[in-house]
Amino acid sequence: MPASRERSKAVKRGALDGMLRITGGAFLMGSAEFYPEEAPVRQAIVDDYWIDTHPVTNHRFAEFVAATRYRTLAEIAPDPRDYPGMLPEMAQAGSAVFVPTSGPVDLNLPGQWWHFVFGADWRHPEGPDSSIAHRMDHPVVHIAYADAKAYARWAGKDLPTEAEWEFAARGGLAQTVYAWGDEPMPGGRRMANYWQGDFPWRRDMDDGFARTSPVGAFPANGYGLYDMIGNVWEWTSDWFSPLGAEPKNGCCGPPRARQALKSESFDPLSPQRKIARRVCKGGSHLCADSYCRRYRPAARHPQAIDSPTSHTGFRCVARI
Repeated sequence: MPASRERSKAVKRGALDGMLRITGGAFLMGSAEFYPEEAPVRQAIVDDYWIDTHPVTNHRFAEFVAATRYRTLAEIAPDPRDYPGMLPEMAQAGSAVFVPTSGPVDLNLPGQWWHFVFGADWRHPEGPDSSIAHRMDHPVVHIAYADAKAYARWAGKDLPTEAEWEFAARGGLAQTVYAWGDEPMPGGRRMANYWQGDFPWRRDMDDGFARTSPVGAFPANGYGLYDMIGNVWEWTSDWFSPLGAEPKNGCCGPPRARQALKSESFDPLSPQRKIARRVCKGGSHLCADSYCRRYRPAARHPQAIDSPTSHTGFRCVARI
């Protein structure tokens, strides 16, 4: 389809409603101060684009499902042929749900707080007995990459690249630790929904939220974007690689972030499981100083494209 018709299609669907225009440019991407997969700090360039002011909510996703009758990956039982060795009783629809432990545990064993729950999906975030009836303004969760892509296509939008996402999250600030500056709580004010207390068993809910929070419950960044940090991890379109953003030859082309190849995105710790991974950004309500300080613009997380979770959502961009 010609670009002009694509633009018209996007505008007809209201693609720019609830979006802000970002004027692109060069910026310093990444960090050398925290986790190795964020390094090195490098210059990247993004063009102008529009981005959702907040993550896609349950309300908006419900509109998409009503219009298309779409079923998310978590609502479809996995095919055992795709997962050699799968126990027959595990071939049921469901998703990964965070369940707090009863006390302190070894933080190197995430299986103690992550559980595959049959019947967990975007309508039932903690399992079949839970509901989003009073969470329609919360980010939609239990979203696999294909689900996010399907919504974006329906809305006449796309998913952001890692560079587009990080540029927007920084809100015009250069190389600050957080999206709002270098202090985690300027003036004692909490700026995002992330874990307070001893992870994964004791959460001090001084912000009032045990899990996700309504979009816009915390201050916007310098561009007027909400929940770029915390609340839910957000999908980007980039394949994950520990060196996925490192230019191979910075002197031989424009200083853009190198996008990793799909073949580079497989988990080296599970060589028998060839499930590709995409980059997720922003951290979530489960990020804790005692465990995972990834509620920062530079932070990045490899998420298998077939693995929705109770803290993974998304937002969209439009390049028109």
